[in-house]
Amino acid sequence: MQIEQLKPVIEAALLASAQPLTAHQLGDLFDETDAVGHEQIARALAALADDCAGRGIELREVASGFRYQVRQEVHPWISRMWTEKPSRYSRALLETLALIAYRQPITRPEIEQIRGVVVSSSIIKTLEEREWVRVVGYRDVPGKPALFGTTRAFLDYFNLKSLDQLPPLSDIRDMEDPQLRFDQTPLPARIVRDLPIDPDEAVAADTESESESTDSATSIPPPGFAAATDTGSNTAPAIDADAMIAAAKSGENGSTPDPLAAIPTSTADEAAAPADAASGTAQQDT
Repeated sequence: MQIEQLKPVIEAALLASAQPLTAHQLGDLFDETDAVGHEQIARALAALADDCAGRGIELREVASGFRYQVRQEVHPWISRMWTEKPSRYSRALLETLALIAYRQPITRPEIEQIRGVVVSSSIIKTLEEREWVRVVGYRDVPGKPALFGTTRAFLDYFNLKSLDQLPPLSDIRDMEDPQLRFDQTPLPARIVRDLPIDPDEAVAADTESESESTDSATSIPPPGFAAATDTGSNTAPAIDADAMIAAAKSGENGSTPDPLAAIPTSTADEAAAPADAASGTAQQDT
């Protein structure tokens, strides 16, 4: 048979079938008298695909064979023919399906370990009812967990001929989730305090600052006294005569002079022991 004679037969068979048909199944439509080989069928399929250029349908080869389907460009209008809304799948179901597709064969505990959450039994049941996944075996470990893998119906639903047509994981990682997009405005740097690296140096610095403040406080002599030049001697500081004269004059003017302002206690022992002589006595009882 010629190619022009094969095209109407193959086109009608594909439109009448509810499932995709392979080249071998299309070859079974002809007997030995027709003398139709697989090469002629392949040429007729290629000619039918070229005839769909510019039309609302296309001849597409999927995992189960060849089929006519609506083009993606006109699908929004054709979908209005069906009142039933398309099924919406949860993110957990799609993540489970993606792990099975990329890591198959894979067990349920391995899926839970990767996702970090428990896989619901309803998710596995839904995938099996859709005939997207099936049990392909059991792992030889304690408990004999089932191994899941994808089916031809999964490839047909996503217009894939084989698993090799799945997008690589590198392309999926590069996809940016619009929900996770946010403006990352860097905060201005603010230094509260410069802390030393060595804690011993911090303690030494605090000790040094305390000693400096103590020296500055003791370096100023009280009024009426001259500063002692010999810091190592225990000699009492010399009395300033000018301060004593000023105190006496203030007493003559009627104000009570402060004897401690002119003559302070020289030592700690003398300050602790009170004088035995009464006021107005010329001599002190020793």
